[in-house]
Amino acid sequence: MSDLPHPVELSDRVIDSGVAEPPHNRVIDALTEVEDDVAIVESFSHCWALRTDEGLVCVDSSGTGTGADVVAALRGWSTDPVHTLVYTHGHLDHVGGSGAFVADAADRKHRRPTFVSHEAVPVRFDRYRLTDGWNRIINRRQFGGIRPNIGVGTQRIGVGGLGAVFMPDDVAQPDITYRESLDLEVGGRRLELRHARGETDDHTWIWDAERRTVYAGDFVCWVFPNAGNPQKVQRYPVEWAAALREMLDVGADRVYPAHGLPIVGRRRVETVLGEMAEALEHLADATLAMMNDGARLDEILHTVTVPDHLVGRPWIEPLYDEPEFVVRNLYRLWGGWWDGDPARLKPAADAAVAAEVVALAGSVEALLDRAEELAEEGDLRLACHMVEMAVQAAPDHEGAHRTRARVYWMRRAAERSLMSKGIFAAAARESEATYGEETPRDRMRDVLRRSMG
Repeated sequence: MSDLPHPVELSDRVIDSGVAEPPHNRVIDALTEVEDDVAIVESFSHCWALRTDEGLVCVDSSGTGTGADVVAALRGWSTDPVHTLVYTHGHLDHVGGSGAFVADAADRKHRRPTFVSHEAVPVRFDRYRLTDGWNRIINRRQFGGIRPNIGVGTQRIGVGGLGAVFMPDDVAQPDITYRESLDLEVGGRRLELRHARGETDDHTWIWDAERRTVYAGDFVCWVFPNAGNPQKVQRYPVEWAAALREMLDVGADRVYPAHGLPIVGRRRVETVLGEMAEALEHLADATLAMMNDGARLDEILHTVTVPDHLVGRPWIEPLYDEPEFVVRNLYRLWGGWWDGDPARLKPAADAAVAAEVVALAGSVEALLDRAEELAEEGDLRLACHMVEMAVQAAPDHEGAHRTRARVYWMRRAAERSLMSKGIFAAAARESEATYGEETPRDRMRDVLRRSMG
C-alpha cells in the first residue's frame, strides 16, 4: 500500500495526460491527508474528514463491509470526537458504515455523532425496508460473485444486499434533515449543504467557500455517471448535469468525490466536471429531439451515443453504468414505460412468442445452432435473443441451458460495465444451476479467456 501514489499526484497525472492509470478508483481503506486538516479514507465509498475546533466533520461513512476499517484508518490520523457526519445520499455504500462510527463513539465515551442528510434519506430507508427482498435480489445479481476492477481491497465492498437483510439495523437515522440548503457551522468551519437530484433524489453536495472546495458525493465518481442503472429507481441525468454546472459556477478549485480521485486545480475541475456535464447534456438533448420527432425507443437506443471526443476519457469510462442505460432512463423520465412498439403495449407471454418462433424454425436446436453461429461471428446481442427464446420455449432442455450459459459468459467477457457483466453472469449461472453445474471461479476464468480469443 505504501507503493501506491498519493491520490492527488495520481489525479493530476491522469487529468493532465488524459490517460488512465488504473486503479484510479481505489478501495484501500487507507487515509491520506490531502491538505491541512482535511483527509480522505479511500474506500467504497470514501470517507472525507475535516478537523475543526469542536471535533471532526465527516462526509459519508462508507459501507457495511468497510465502515470499521474506515474508522480504524481515521483514528490513525485523529482521536478527536466525530462531531457531525453528513450523508451525501442514502445508498448503503455511503451510510452502511455509520454503525461503526456510533460504536467508536461509545467505546471512546464520546458524544454520538450528529447525522445530517437531505429530507428524502429517511424516506429511502423506509423504502429499503419495504423492498428488502427485491433489493437483495438485484444487488446479488449486480455484485454477487464478481470482483469489480476498481482497485485494491474490493473483497469487502459494502454495497448492501449481500447479507441477510439489505439495510442493516445499525444504520444511523439522520438527526437533522433539510430540503433545499443548509448552513452547517462546526468549530470554525462553515459548510453549505446543497440539494440536487442526480444518481438519487436525496443527494447533497457540500460547498466550502473559504477553501473553494466541493465535496461532491456521487456526482463525481470517476466512471460514467450512474444515471441509467437498469435495476434501480429513476435517475436524473439533466439535473445531474445542472448540479455539475453549478459546482463550476460557484468557483470550485477542488472537488473531493465519494469514489475516485481528488480533483485539484481550477483547470482540472473545469475539464472533468465540464466533460461529465457535456456528456449527459448531449445524451439528454439527442434523446429528447428524437422523442419529439416521434422516434421509438429502439431507434433512439441504437442512434444516440456520447460524442466522439469524449469517448475514452478516464473520468467518464463506462465501467459501472453506461450511456445506453442513461438513454433508457431519459426515455422513462419523459415518456413512460411503453417503448412505442404497439405489439409490446399488451404483449403475449414471452414463452408463447418463443414457442411460435421455435415452431417456425422447426426445432429448439435450430435456434441454438443459430445462437452459436451468431456468437462466433461476434453478434452477441442477437445470439442472446436466440438462446433466450430457446430456453423460454423449452425450459427443461439441458442443451438449451448449456448454450445459454456459454453465450452469456461470452457476453459478460465482451462487456465493460459492471452492471452488464453482473446481469449476464447471473444469467449464465442461472442456466448452469438448471443442469447442476455451478461454475467454479477457475473454470469461469478459462471460459472468459477462451471467449475473448
